[in-house]
Amino acid sequence: MEKTTHIAVIPGIGFTHLVPILNFSKRLVQLHSHFHVTCIIPSIGSLPNASKAILQTLPPNINPILLPPVNLNDQPQGTRSLIKIHLAMTRSMQSIHHTLKSITSNTPIVAMIIDSFAGEALGFAREFNMLCYIYFPCSVTTLSTYLYMPKLDEETTCEYKDLPHPIQVPGCLPFHGRDLCTLARDRTGLPHELFLQRVKRISLVDGVFVNTFLEMETDPIRAFTDEERGYPPLYPVGPIVQTGTATAAWTTGLECLTWLDKQQDGSVLYVCFGSGGTLSQEQMNELAHGLELSKHKFLWVVRAPSDKAGAGYLDGEKDVDPSEFLPSGFLERTKEQGMVVPSWAPQIEILGHGSVGGFLSHCGWNSTLESVVHGVPLITWPLFAEQRMNAVVMSEGLKVGVRGRVSENGLVERVEIVEMINCLMEEEEGREMRKRVKELKEAATNALKPDGASTKTLSQLAIKWKNLA
Repeated sequence: MEKTTHIAVIPGIGFTHLVPILNFSKRLVQLHSHFHVTCIIPSIGSLPNASKAILQTLPPNINPILLPPVNLNDQPQGTRSLIKIHLAMTRSMQSIHHTLKSITSNTPIVAMIIDSFAGEALGFAREFNMLCYIYFPCSVTTLSTYLYMPKLDEETTCEYKDLPHPIQVPGCLPFHGRDLCTLARDRTGLPHELFLQRVKRISLVDGVFVNTFLEMETDPIRAFTDEERGYPPLYPVGPIVQTGTATAAWTTGLECLTWLDKQQDGSVLYVCFGSGGTLSQEQMNELAHGLELSKHKFLWVVRAPSDKAGAGYLDGEKDVDPSEFLPSGFLERTKEQGMVVPSWAPQIEILGHGSVGGFLSHCGWNSTLESVVHGVPLITWPLFAEQRMNAVVMSEGLKVGVRGRVSENGLVERVEIVEMINCLMEEEEGREMRKRVKELKEAATNALKPDGASTKTLSQLAIKWKNLA
């Protein structure tokens, strides 16, 4: 009988950090059944239902350990989500250390794979004599930009949004300062200091797994692996995406999939801003009117409006009544044109449905990869985090998305929304995007085949860990 190889993984806090590292773990044990993964999960309060449902789908050789929830009641109201995440991870370190010590007392762990927010656990890997890797749930473009930020920070005196020229990170598309990730863009206060601390820890690990593949980010991957830059080894292992639905809201999913069954092939625009993205009331009104005026079919996952773009990130699911915040009469007027789903929908099944022809997305990396894997072109509508950078990659680099203009009042207005929808769904430019994204879909499929580049990359490391066990 083959000897078991033990790995520990430590996700960050939040659904979009937990799910990617769990999907990576599932991929690892699927390819190498003699591996056993212990997933040590920190949280703020109780896990949201969607996270609990994902844990219920794990195979027996992935063992989740839920740490005692961190209490942040001592933090003032209005504390930014990012500060909460950093603080919660710091306060979880004692529990993480205790758990690792307990496990390693009778089971040797050869490697620890951590989220970038869990960088403080790097010292535990050294203490317990294990290798330490980061699983980076975003793109190599974002990773490269993060690692470039300390240098840029030293060279720049103004705010990044005021830089007269685009920022050129080696191998990456030029970015305007306004398109940098939220943390890098705002140079004032504690969040930026915490961000720079986190970035500097990345260089200390034994390697970085990134959920991407060569055809998606050819130049960034090649530039990152230039030995002169002194970066840790890079392991592109993607695209790893959720492959099935696991949620208590599945009844809602059935309703929208039944509705999609009745629509023509490629006729529906799917609209969703991820697990935490929110729009202001004013912007929601513009989007509603834009969808209605476009006359195109739509499936819209709506969340209650908020002036904070990421308000839903740590709040979990909440029951909402769309009639309370959508424009008066909108639901009645569009009942033949579209379907509105409160809070959640089965995104994987929707993107894989033949009637879906486009995806209006916040451009979180998970959603971006899911769109590529299913060959669906994008309308890019970034809200926070690194989403603006992803939007640039998809619209300007890979040219599989259309990005709208924000007006002087800070809104994407209904006329612009109609133009974007028409461009994607019916014009020649949209047809070209559809062709390019189908080619990317094929490359993504090939990367995950038994002899594909991403599969080989992961398997080579698995052999290394097995030999250390």
